[in-house]
Amino acid sequence: MSKLERTRGELADFLRSRRERLSPTDVGLPSGGRRRTPGLRREEVAALSGVGLTWYTWLEQGRNISVSADFLDSLSQALRLDAAERRHLYLLAHNRLPAEPGRTFCQVPPMIQRLAQDLLPHAAYVLNLRWDVLLYNISAGSLFGFDRYPAEQRNLLWLLFTDDQLRGRLVDWEQQAIQMLSSFRRDYAVAGDDPSIRSLVEDLLKASPDFRLWWPRHDVHAPCEGKRSLIIDGLPISFDHTSLTIDAERHLRLVIYARSAD
Repeated sequence: MSKLERTRGELADFLRSRRERLSPTDVGLPSGGRRRTPGLRREEVAALSGVGLTWYTWLEQGRNISVSADFLDSLSQALRLDAAERRHLYLLAHNRLPAEPGRTFCQVPPMIQRLAQDLLPHAAYVLNLRWDVLLYNISAGSLFGFDRYPAEQRNLLWLLFTDDQLRGRLVDWEQQAIQMLSSFRRDYAVAGDDPSIRSLVEDLLKASPDFRLWWPRHDVHAPCEGKRSLIIDGLPISFDHTSLTIDAERHLRLVIYARSAD
């Protein structure tokens, strides 16, 4: 039995529960007086989703039918599903998450701001999909020179390819830059058609010969983590670094650098 076969019953129950929690007035329909059962009727959900009653009924009954992503999005709107419920619907019906536009600009929750400070003396900063440095603690500011730039210019990829001081701080800058660029390539794909991230790439193609050389290679690697050496007071110091997803919906991650024990 496939996973989709196992989830058909759960999909049917989920759709029924979402339908029954809505009233006609919730979706702009006349109430029509008293009803024998709570919530919307199947024919009302079908009409709001733009499909036939039989098709929707089969889906709610857990029958073996295929549905398109466009229909699932229409159904999500008809049933007034929030983002989490929409993802759950896709997992039940398609065994995968829906395609979602990447978010490049967003606010960092206060809890994460406090966490970055609590991680001192370790360096910590928060990136979005565009690699804008949205928040950093004093150790990260000192280590990467974030303090030298105003907030609107504080982009890690831009600094990596245009800031001579950061270039001089990274041991084996070329290897590290290529690795980090291949990691950024994944975020670039997730962001889709976002004009701000396309503008960043276009500006870097003009500003950096190295970026111009490596970007067309389309290298894609796993997220950067492991060890990285930086020059501090003239000496190479090894750091362990990793990134933690702190808000999957807004594509925020917390990057942490800690001096290696060895």
